[in-house]
Amino acid sequence: MKRKQKSLLIGALVLSFALTACGGNNATNKANQAEKPSNATTAPIQESAQDVQEVVEVSTVSQSDPYLIFDEGESFDKNSVYDAYEKDIGVKITNKWVADVTQFKEKLKMTIASNDIPDLMLVEATQLKDLADADMIMDITDVYDENATDETKKFLTMDGGMQMKTATIDGKLMGIPSSYNPYQFQYLFVRTDWLKKLNLPEPKTMQDVLTIAEAFKTKDPGGTGKPYGLAVSKEPFKIDTGVTGLRAFLNAYHAYENMWMEDDSGNLVNSDIQPQVKDALKALQVMFKKGLIDPEFAVKDTEKEAELLYNNNVGLVFGASWTPAQLAKGAIKDGKVVQEWGAYSIPSADGNPTLNQIGLGVDQYYVISKQAKHPEGVIRLVNQWIAVDNHPTEDQKVYKYGKDKIEKGNNYWLLSPLRVGKQLDNNGEILPKAIETKDPSILQTNDQETRYERAMKYVDGSDINMWWEYLISGPNGASSHNPKMMQNKEYLQDKFYGAATPTMVDRLELLKKKRDEIYFKIIMNQVSVDEFDKFVTEWKKLGGDDITKEVNEWYASHK
Repeated sequence: MKRKQKSLLIGALVLSFALTACGGNNATNKANQAEKPSNATTAPIQESAQDVQEVVEVSTVSQSDPYLIFDEGESFDKNSVYDAYEKDIGVKITNKWVADVTQFKEKLKMTIASNDIPDLMLVEATQLKDLADADMIMDITDVYDENATDETKKFLTMDGGMQMKTATIDGKLMGIPSSYNPYQFQYLFVRTDWLKKLNLPEPKTMQDVLTIAEAFKTKDPGGTGKPYGLAVSKEPFKIDTGVTGLRAFLNAYHAYENMWMEDDSGNLVNSDIQPQVKDALKALQVMFKKGLIDPEFAVKDTEKEAELLYNNNVGLVFGASWTPAQLAKGAIKDGKVVQEWGAYSIPSADGNPTLNQIGLGVDQYYVISKQAKHPEGVIRLVNQWIAVDNHPTEDQKVYKYGKDKIEKGNNYWLLSPLRVGKQLDNNGEILPKAIETKDPSILQTNDQETRYERAMKYVDGSDINMWWEYLISGPNGASSHNPKMMQNKEYLQDKFYGAATPTMVDRLELLKKKRDEIYFKIIMNQVSVDEFDKFVTEWKKLGGDDITKEVNEWYASHK
């Protein structure tokens, strides 16, 4: 690539990363790619440090985390996890810099702008494309194929290879997906003690939900004098809003947030403009007019809105499986359970099965610099992470707990510079049975063992604070609903996993902004629900039709 062209691309990267720092874009990747540097080492991965000819160095950048607590005398510069990687697989990890969560994205943007990236870094999906266009990252097809263990290759393709495809640009692997289980469902959480107090049935339909919300509002079972029906915060449609969001509410009406789905003719259409959304917005507007939704929700973040849950103002909330960990802030007081919550699958508005909206299970990627001298070291890191995270030996517990290998809440696993999650799990099948029967012999993974141990501390009364894990993993807990949803395929997955199209890059954020404006105005009864129809027309004119055309051109070539 000529120097002038490369400079222009790096300049474009600065703008791209600035936009990303302000708000995420979950579009995946497809673009031109860089070639592997001639000095790249591609020797097959060795199984132990004794077999490694030399220790190789891999530089990275790290984000500090408030939940990471260092043992005395340790830091990002020197710690037992980095020591273990060097000893066990011959990879010396160094940090070019460390920044906290509020500064990380901005600092990464500047690092890229100066064309001084580390050997290994974690980037967003659109950033993967931009870095490939700028010829700054490596095609790792060969180095991955030659150095990844059979276990790694199997682990990263449990979903049939879909996530790995999203990291492939023009047939070349440009990154390692920071994978996680795409089957991350949403649930309805309800104050069951209030249901009993008001003699209300458990929710089976959305009409039940609306009835319960109205009863919680009018009868004020929390005795606060300021009750509401449903907890909602200011960014209810973002995927990051795992508690107090409205994605699940949309799903109940067979509506979905910004995903591409097939219409009756087999073409892809955007969910934001489908008529089912209007039905959901109408229901929310009715709730708002009845005072069932906090009138200040549009200016409250999740934590601020969640105070209404903690303080007995609200007893209904939609959220991810980990929502009980947030609810625990109000449910556990002075060593006692003072709020009782139940977890339910999302009810349907019309009797047809509710389909839980899910993504692909990847929106970030680990990339390797075009200038990296030892890309094979990065593949060693992913091999080791998968091994120790899924079947650690006693010595390998250092990667999770630190040098004393004892769980003490320091979250040392956050020190591993490359972490990938399992694309599938059977927690919802195994854990409720194990916890109910008190039989750990059926547990199959390290994660299940950890969750079982936590839940049983609540069951046996040794640690009442583990109530939240019981509500996640126990009988009738959130994950107990998963086997039925998986078996009946009660989910809808985004059909588009390509790179952001040209018009998408240029217009998508504007379209989302317009969408949120009209959605909020309708919910807050500032305009008629019929304004949704005008929004659909405007969405199409402002670039939506062009994006739809580009997405379907991609889809036609990937069926």
